[in-house]
Amino acid sequence: MAYSSDERQRGYIPPQNDQERLVMRRAQDLCRIAENRGVARYSGFLSDREQSLAKAAMNQAGCTWAAFEGGYPAAERKLLCLEPAGASGEPPICCVLIRCAGAGSDAPAHKDYLGSVLGLGLERECVGDILPDPDAPGTAYAFVLERVAPLICDELTSVGRWTARAERFEGQLPVQPAQRESKTATVSSLRADAVLAAMLRCSRGQAEALVQGGRLEINHVPVTSAHAAVYEGDVFTVRGMGRFKLEALGGKSRKDRLFIQYFQY
Repeated sequence: MAYSSDERQRGYIPPQNDQERLVMRRAQDLCRIAENRGVARYSGFLSDREQSLAKAAMNQAGCTWAAFEGGYPAAERKLLCLEPAGASGEPPICCVLIRCAGAGSDAPAHKDYLGSVLGLGLERECVGDILPDPDAPGTAYAFVLERVAPLICDELTSVGRWTARAERFEGQLPVQPAQRESKTATVSSLRADAVLAAMLRCSRGQAEALVQGGRLEINHVPVTSAHAAVYEGDVFTVRGMGRFKLEALGGKSRKDRLFIQYFQY
């Protein structure tokens, strides 16, 4: 696939399948309704890839008043918020506090909370970020759509093997998102295999094998060519090995290698 450098630097890759095209159509439909009726409209929670698609859909529609909100400043999953001039609205986001009884050093992890919440029959778009409290084992704060908060508070009785209860939380969020440690490296070129090797601290041959094995996605799109160009802001997902973001590009070293800055999620 070929993309202009301008498209990739903005983080936008055209939709890859019917599901992604549907995300864009829904965003444009919400925009038309909001504009024609002069009322606020909101999507469900979107992943970072879906946010990129929604932004592209808004650009195509000429919508300059769209915004994204996830419930707290550093949120990753966010709602597309469409509030035309003169319309009043509030993003339908509720924070739910989940407490697990008897949790100690083996407290539930993020995947346990998410699995239990989705196990109530909710769609993924109903649930935003979930923040386990490192200072209170067995406690987590879940950002969800307002309409599903009552169901979670009434029906959530367990998280994994722990007994749990949930309630609305309206105070100041005591949990700070984990600080990501930025790292620097040098690469010979901005190719997928070169940058991946630097991030994983492995050989270029090993990185190429991961790409050829279908284990790499960039911005949630599978990459099959080790020679694929990468750009600042790209998110690398390596199945079974983690997720990384190419934060920034620097200058060149004395050996004519490129400096990169990245972090692991």
